[in-house]
Amino acid sequence: MAMGGASDLPPGFHFFPSDEELVVHFLRRKASLLPCQPDIVPTLLLNRYDPWELNGKALQAGDQWYFFSHATQRRVTPNGYWSSICADEMVNSGGCNVGLKKTLAFSIREPSEVIKTNWIMHEYHLLLDGRKESSSSTSTSSSRKLHKNKGHPNTESKDWVICRVFDSTRGSQVGFHEEGMELSCLDEVFLSLEDYDET
Repeated sequence: MAMGGASDLPPGFHFFPSDEELVVHFLRRKASLLPCQPDIVPTLLLNRYDPWELNGKALQAGDQWYFFSHATQRRVTPNGYWSSICADEMVNSGGCNVGLKKTLAFSIREPSEVIKTNWIMHEYHLLLDGRKESSSSTSTSSSRKLHKNKGHPNTESKDWVICRVFDSTRGSQVGFHEEGMELSCLDEVFLSLEDYDET
């Protein structure tokens, strides 16, 4: 397993998966105890590392770091914590919702203050089953599940998530938006910045 980069990939290949690929081809296989080919995404304990310590431990692909971790409500690290910055997004595959994407930002705890950083994490969770977006009976069932779980959909495996971490000041936020794809809440935040350069 490659720990510091995608060195197990053939020359000319780059690890730049979409949200759907991260959930369907990586996270689902990990949760089902099936091998991933190539097996290049390592497993880390999220609470042991601050984001700037991921280099050499997580899979680095450009300015982004990828790793599997155990799902946890408390995303606390030695020097700070991750907190949600916008609403969760559904990850869709073939007309079905297959995963949940959480967007979090990292803050540093200082004795007298909390310092917000530019580190962003996308945390992907599996859904229990694919749900058609247009099915009214499914939406009723889904709302029951959401209520039962205090606002969080049932997941196929509560034990595993896959994470993508990057420093937003480096311009490494996912930029492969397909034609017709809606902007994520993070994209909308960046586009609304006053100093955004419209070139």
